[in-house]
Amino acid sequence: MKLHKGETLFRQGETGPLYKLESGLLKIVRIQEDGNTHLVNVIVPGETIPHHSLISPGAYHGTAIALVACDIQLLPAAQWYAELEGDPAQYRAIARQLQDKLRMMQQRIDQLTAVAPAAKLQKLESWFRQYIGDLKLTDVLTQEEIGQFIGLRRETVNRLLRESGRK
Repeated sequence: MKLHKGETLFRQGETGPLYKLESGLLKIVRIQEDGNTHLVNVIVPGETIPHHSLISPGAYHGTAIALVACDIQLLPAAQWYAELEGDPAQYRAIARQLQDKLRMMQQRIDQLTAVAPAAKLQKLESWFRQYIGDLKLTDVLTQEEIGQFIGLRRETVNRLLRESGRK
């Protein structure tokens, strides 16, 4: 299936199939009780989501929205879990995928724990280059989302981008 920039794949709290992102980028946002959203994850090609439902079903933890055009493979939940039960070797593949995601999250922690705000932004840009190629970070995420992702206020992100000429 194709998803265009800005389209929603699934919504927080719903249940349904799993998905494998073949190409593109998805953002996962959590919607708070007051209606505000908070960027909590970015899904990159090769990932099967939702991560927390790879072994057993659960409601979607957040809302998945395309950051760029995406190609996505639909994985019906009943079929996924039946195949998993029939082929225990698939658990190893799931463990590897979760390991890769954990390593990616460790890189994100490095971004968050950098002391200088400019270093946080620089680490995020470096990390994103692996997945967005020639696009600018601000072509994919808003300044508010960048700030949420690295623990900075939008105003600080704006100033850093302006000072570096990357705005």
